Amino acid sequence: MTYIGLDLGTSSLKAILIDENQKVLAEHVVTLSVSRPQAGWSEQDPSQWFAATEEAVKALGASADVSGVRGIGLSGHMHGATLLDQSDDVLRPCILWNDTRSAIEAAALDANPQFRALTGNIVFPGFTAPKVAWVKNHEPALFDQIAKVLLPKDYLRLILTGEHVAEMSDAAGTSWLDVEKRDWSDDLLAATDLVRSQMPRLVEGSESSGTLKDSLAQNWGLPKGIVVAGGGGDNAASAIGAGVVNKGDAFVSLGTSGVLFAASDAYQPDAASAVHTFCHAVPNTWHQMGVILAATDALQWLSQLTGQSAADLTRDLGPLTAPTRTLFLPYLGGERTPHNDANMRGQFLHLDHATDAKQATRAVLEGVAFAFADCQDALRSTGTHIDSALAMGGGAKSDYWLEVIATTLGIPLMLPQAGDFGAAFGAARLGMMAATGAGVEIATMPPIAKTIDPNSVLTPAFDEKHARYRAAYTALKDL
Repeated sequence: MTYIGLDLGTSSLKAILIDENQKVLAEHVVTLSVSRPQAGWSEQDPSQWFAATEEAVKALGASADVSGVRGIGLSGHMHGATLLDQSDDVLRPCILWNDTRSAIEAAALDANPQFRALTGNIVFPGFTAPKVAWVKNHEPALFDQIAKVLLPKDYLRLILTGEHVAEMSDAAGTSWLDVEKRDWSDDLLAATDLVRSQMPRLVEGSESSGTLKDSLAQNWGLPKGIVVAGGGGDNAASAIGAGVVNKGDAFVSLGTSGVLFAASDAYQPDAASAVHTFCHAVPNTWHQMGVILAATDALQWLSQLTGQSAADLTRDLGPLTAPTRTLFLPYLGGERTPHNDANMRGQFLHLDHATDAKQATRAVLEGVAFAFADCQDALRSTGTHIDSALAMGGGAKSDYWLEVIATTLGIPLMLPQAGDFGAAFGAARLGMMAATGAGVEIATMPPIAKTIDPNSVLTPAFDEKHARYRAAYTALKDL
């Protein structure tokens, strides 16, 4: 038996095929495009998603045997507003997670105390509800035609199965879900002039949401009756892929943005800290995320500034040493956790004649680590304690950076062996759960290549510089 994972990313769709031992048999990636018709807008044509899926699944079949596929799992970028009419036709391009046009609507909804009380989160402009409120204010004739609001991967599910279904982890990012009860809130829907019938049916991510249409199965060379799992939002699915499913499990993701993710067996929100508290993709489990907007993006910015590649900048930095006074605040596009500050911008402080590219690189790596430490403090304020974490993402290739982060956070970081443990792999695992009835026990952590421990000798110096980092934000945020 084999299982397919489909990860609908913003810039690409990835399909992966695994066997019953979770060995990756084939994978394929299809590029997607994003349109930005106005400043702050970010949209995508949903027709791309199915076309990419068809190409990717056929490519899997061209390189591996797909006659034994029993389950499909879905993952996707969260928060997007895909609006459908009574005939399930798309009314307008999907408004994506990184679209900021609905800042006014988000602030208005966030001022209603019900939203934070029931969702456990700030209503961010990137979330789904304020986007639909924007459509009501600016495209009222179109709003009146809305029969269903689907998240991106759930529109793809509709095409695959004919079912209007969402799952808990993705639905938690809409601002319409009662995250503790794992159900739509009629009161929150009413606050945006919507009703429950305009929402998809809810399932857990490891449950079946329907079966693949026979016509698609025949066209793609797949057997009939393939179960399509609920799946997960991209971060939750990545956590399933990495085995971060039990209380205390955590990962640090060093991608373009940064995520400090912790699984929990309890709902313990603190919206004011800008910590995201969402349902996990498996039952009776939640997760919390601290999100920083520039992780490797900050290093890429320095690369463009200096004309040196990120690899060259981080090569030969030598052993970890105590931080200098040079300080970098990585708020190049604002910050999410813990500040929820869209207006703050990046800062370099205490530059002098001796500051060279290597010293600037160390300061950037340290600044991102301090941003993660702010996330850790925010998570700790909710009662979530992290004793160790997996290190994931492109930035995890730098041992120096991992040692900086481990020392700043005061926890060991575990680097997985080479392999795919991301959202597509997690989606395939969810497909396996839905098809076989297996539980979280199959979502094991990957083999660990090495563990990066904190440098206890340097901990006081990093703690002191983190305090300066926080003081710098306080001093500069209103300038």
